[in-house]
Formats: sequence, structure tokens, C-alpha cells
Amino acid sequence: MSYNNLLTENKNGTLIITINRPDKLNALNKETIAEISTALKRAESDKSVKVIILTGSGQKAFVAGADISEFANFSVEQGKELSANGHKILFDLTEQLSKPVIAAVNGFALGGGLELAMSCHIRVASDNAKMGLPEVSLGVIPGYGGTQRLSNLVGKGKAFEMIMTADMITAADALQWGLVNYVTSQDALMAKCEEIADKIKLRSSSAIASAIRSVNASTTDGVNGYQVEIEEFGKCFGTPDFKEGTSAFLEKRKPNFQ
Repeated sequence: MSYNNLLTENKNGTLIITINRPDKLNALNKETIAEISTALKRAESDKSVKVIILTGSGQKAFVAGADISEFANFSVEQGKELSANGHKILFDLTEQLSKPVIAAVNGFALGGGLELAMSCHIRVASDNAKMGLPEVSLGVIPGYGGTQRLSNLVGKGKAFEMIMTADMITAADALQWGLVNYVTSQDALMAKCEEIADKIKLRSSSAIASAIRSVNASTTDGVNGYQVEIEEFGKCFGTPDFKEGTSAFLEKRKPNFQ
């Protein structure tokens, strides 16, 4: 499938999705959000895809934010709808996808861009990356899950600081605060993401999907994460991957998950 704002490449089971709006620093407009959503849904149902890497074209920006011109004149109700639709169409979808999504943060990840990176399961940043939630300088707050996911990742105090000051932080600060998993040079960014993806691809896809559901349950209101873990743990016993994994262990060989 062809996209107006994305490039996609399947490299031996790793699907690389590149947001391709370099003249707009890969800003998220309505069409781009819809296209990323479509690409992720297609990846979810594509058995050849084991891991997804999400990045932005060029070295200046992962995603420099949302396209403000699309909502500058919105009413209160339109604003609520914009946020709700964004959560449903893209940001919650990314977080809840059964296949791991790695954000390769190459440059600016601001506003909706940082919110998109935070909805991914793993984040790797290049050393030139700058991250922030500048929304309060526009008279609004992060509306695509930023207030919630940032608090979960860096703690309430640091989240308040980032949101209230609207300041950008460096990749080094992001690593220290737990916002990203690794920092690399610009040239090594994709190689590091692919290295992580290659390790994941050796593991059980069904078990990883269960792990994603269980970890996400820990931050879902009204859900007992321990109970979800118990249920998902039990489900694993009925999968071919469990039979293969345990047999391989007992036979002292490497598992061959299908």
C-alpha cells in the first residue's frame, strides 16, 4: 500500500515506518495520523512482521509536533473530539499493539511527536534529539496522552516541570530520567533499533503480546494488573510457542518459534 506521508520497508520481519514530511519537520496532521494508524493495523495482521520501528525522515526531527493550523480555530467540543479521536486512532492503538513498537527518535520530538514516542514500547534517541511538551505556551495542554504517559515514565515531579515550563530536554537528560532506553550517535540510531528488534524476533511472539497486555494493565485505571498477568500467564500454556520453548529448553537447544 502506498502512503502520501509515510515510507515503509520490511527488513526480515522488522517493519520500518518513516514519517515523511521533512518540509514540515514531520509534523502530525490529520492525514498523517490516519496513515500511521493504517500502517500499524496492517502490521498487526501481517504475520511476516514481528517488530515495528517508527521514525521520522531526515536527521532534524522525529516529529516536531502537531499541525497547529488544523485546530487553531476549534471550539471546546471540537477540541475534545480532536483529543479523543487521536487517542483512539493512533496513540492508544500504538501502546496496545500486540507487536513491539520501537521509536527511533532522530531530532526534535515535541508535543504530539513526544506523545507518539511515549506511546511506543521502547524509545531510542540520537544524541541530537530534543524532547518536550510545549503546549502550555500555546494556551493548551498535551492532549494525546502526554500528561499520563510522561508521568508514568519520568515521575510526577519531572512531568510537572516539563509540562509547566514547556522547556525542551536533551537526549542525555531523557536517558537519565528514564524517558528513553538508549542514546546513540545519529549514524548508529537505526542500527541500535534494529539490534533490539533482532533480539525480540528470536523470542515468542505470543508471549510478547501477552507481556504487552500485562505491562499496559499496570497503568490502566480500574484494571488489576496482577490479575491480568495471571490470566495472560495461563494463556501462554495453551500456545505452540510454550510447547516449543519448553521442549527446546529440556532438549538443550535453541527454540524455533513460528
